[in-house]
Amino acid sequence: MEPNLFSFDNDSQTSQILKKAAGGIRISPEEALLLYEEGDFLQIQMVARYLREKVRPGNQASYTMFRVVNYTNYCNVECSFCSFMDEIGNGKGYVLSLAQVLEKMDYAMEMGADQIFLQGGVYPDLPYDYYLKLLQGIKDRFPKMHIRAFSPVEILNLETLTGKPLREVLREMKSAGLDSVPGAGAEILTERMRQIISPKKASVSEWVRAMETCHEESLPGSANIVFGSEETKAEVIEHLQVIRNLQDRTGGFLSFIPWTFQPQTKRFLVRGVPTTEYLKVLGISRIFLDNIPHIETSVMVLGKGVGQLALSSGADDVSSVVIEENVLRSFGLKTEKEAVKFLKEGGFQPIRRDLLYREVQSLEAG
Repeated sequence: MEPNLFSFDNDSQTSQILKKAAGGIRISPEEALLLYEEGDFLQIQMVARYLREKVRPGNQASYTMFRVVNYTNYCNVECSFCSFMDEIGNGKGYVLSLAQVLEKMDYAMEMGADQIFLQGGVYPDLPYDYYLKLLQGIKDRFPKMHIRAFSPVEILNLETLTGKPLREVLREMKSAGLDSVPGAGAEILTERMRQIISPKKASVSEWVRAMETCHEESLPGSANIVFGSEETKAEVIEHLQVIRNLQDRTGGFLSFIPWTFQPQTKRFLVRGVPTTEYLKVLGISRIFLDNIPHIETSVMVLGKGVGQLALSSGADDVSSVVIEENVLRSFGLKTEKEAVKFLKEGGFQPIRRDLLYREVQSLEAG
């Protein structure tokens, strides 16, 4: 049902912007910023929910199952917010062998997770052949398993490591078994914030180049934002504009996930993001990112209460059941049974999907 726009304050700029968005007209970055600064939270929520129901009926919500495997925690990027990495050469970190990864996936399969998300630190001493053999070994053991792997920063490291063009690296990785890529390592895509939180990380233009090349090589995936530090509201919208522009060119993002920073280190400033602000950003993401079909809410990071509210505020997916997460403290869903129960208790019909957003048979929803 179309939102009752006549209940809006017709004299306000933000009401006019929301009417425009509900009518299917793209809003500008300046209009999105005005919604963030002055927009009524409930009006934004109403329009975001209306737009969400064009993708999925309001009583449906999706989830997926995968195992995160952090193949190494050695990293030379040294993001100020990360407590997971170990300094290269200190002898305290680890690199998983193929056998160890396969053992983890045996357990994941028993739990009902038939997809893997490979993620690690940027470790230049790890040979390129390690990555190829890892992908090939997983596909040999589990031919039908979907492999999502390697953030843009990890992929750019492989370009540097091999000296090959990025496109050639991606084609080799794809031939070895890579199916999709995460738009991770974005945090806030403005140069000012990257200098504050991760000055050694890829620049905005390099992050975009990596993602754009992945999409051109038929490696789709997700995009996200992580906010709740020193960023301004204008920088949040600037981030969304970078994502929307890239999606206009490639169409490679299947979903977008707004996250908030968690306190992990003493040297990184984290501000508490009120639930209403998180839901406002999520709603604006749904409204502004009119070219990305799915908006996910991360129950793992934000908890179940916020997750249920998010599904009525523009999100249509609870991100995942994550088996093993070492980087973030998890408040999430540990089993498929728990995910189905969570969605049903919130009044939603659970839809299990894969990492490409195709509906698959549920083990628990019957």
